Amino acid sequence: METAQIIKKALLFSGLEDEYLAEVVEIAVRRPFAKGETLFSEGEKAEGFYLLASGAIKLCKISPDGREKVLHMVHPVETFAEAAFFGDGRYPAEARGVEKGEVFFFSRGAFMGLLERNPRFSVNLIASLSLLLRKFARQIEELSFADAPSRLASYLLELASRKSTSFQGKTYLELDMRKGELASRLGTVSETLSRTFKKLKDEGVIELDGNKVTILNMEKLKMVAGK
Repeated sequence: METAQIIKKALLFSGLEDEYLAEVVEIAVRRPFAKGETLFSEGEKAEGFYLLASGAIKLCKISPDGREKVLHMVHPVETFAEAAFFGDGRYPAEARGVEKGEVFFFSRGAFMGLLERNPRFSVNLIASLSLLLRKFARQIEELSFADAPSRLASYLLELASRKSTSFQGKTYLELDMRKGELASRLGTVSETLSRTFKKLKDEGVIELDGNKVTILNMEKLKMVAGK
């Protein structure tokens, strides 16, 4: 897919006229990454931000004892690390490839020039950051008040809304991270996650085959999630 076609799908660049979109394309630097590769580390000086063109990226924090906490999974046409424009100018988390792909990198200096020339970029940047803030607010709420089944059900519903197929009343999807990473994302441990999957399976809500999930009863899954 052409660079411009990918970029204009991102919320940050939505609604831009062709002449301004061309300016964005001009400053975008394509960077491939491998599975497991670290794009930047927590505390590293933020030189700019990224747009994921293909593959998958996880944003995570590493504790002093080496444990990993997954904060967010980045999917194609999402931007990330916009925090480069605020605060102390350092990345607040680590970005690592979950599967190989490619990003577009936008340097801080080049993008600040666009902001100065076109206020629309500023409006879109605020909208993009607001959406990310809402996502983290929901995550904090779930981790604080919801039990493990509710958290898992909410995750499956969100994943189904993004990428799934339906046939004869069933919805088919594939987990976008390993189960250990999912347990971390949901604020629990692998053993609890396995028991929660089994509970939903025993209740006839889902079927599970490795990383492939079949939602058998969407309404019941929504009830478990508290939707």
